[in-house]
Amino acid sequence: MVSGKTNTHTMYLTSEIKKGFAKKHGKSEKDSGSSEVQIALFTHRINHLTGHLQRLKKDVATQRALLNLVAKRKHLLDYMKQTNLDKYRSLLKALDIRK
Repeated sequence: MVSGKTNTHTMYLTSEIKKGFAKKHGKSEKDSGSSEVQIALFTHRINHLTGHLQRLKKDVATQRALLNLVAKRKHLLDYMKQTNLDKYRSLLKALDIRK
């Protein structure tokens, strides 16, 4: 912020949003490390980047970041599917992820 203007694009994932995801999908408000919360945060970021790429189709760096996030979420979903199938299915429904 050299010119004093605020950049609204970097503030899409605030600490209040993270706490909300932790409270909804985790064990407590401070539980940001569980698989459920991480998947929810990745999904939020993926949805944000998808909207960004619909406006700016030639943003290659964002495309690469989006692919990395999708891969990380896929690995976490695969882990969750192996460890707790019921939580996996309920999380897919709650986050509206098709798999």
